[in-house]
Amino acid sequence: QVQLVESGGGLVQPGGSLRLSCRASGSISGINAMGWYRQAPGNQRELVATITSGGSTNYGDSVKDRFTISRDTAKNTVYLQMDSLKPEDTAVYYCNTRGNLGGVPFTSWGQGTQVTISS
Repeated sequence: QVQLVESGGGLVQPGGSLRLSCRASGSISGINAMGWYRQAPGNQRELVATITSGGSTNYGDSVKDRFTISRDTAKNTVYLQMDSLKPEDTAVYYCNTRGNLGGVPFTSWGQGTQVTISS
């Protein structure tokens, strides 16, 4: 399977920026897409951004034009650049990957990293 390790969360003032990183290891050849989801207390987990192995990206409506997802295939790492952060961006951010190994689909999640936007 695939293991994911996230880093880069923290406390930032409104209007600030953060960059999250997620490094994949294990059966990475089977990965079709990687991305970020977030979950705030009392809310369902929601899509933030995804990027496919072909480089196509998709963003949640609430983060379009503020967040940018990118990847470094040599480092097996996906990044989430978050700009113009708002208090409502406060959540635990989870890295996700999905793919296929020997015809069997899989999904893996990271442990999550806390992002807090507050003055």
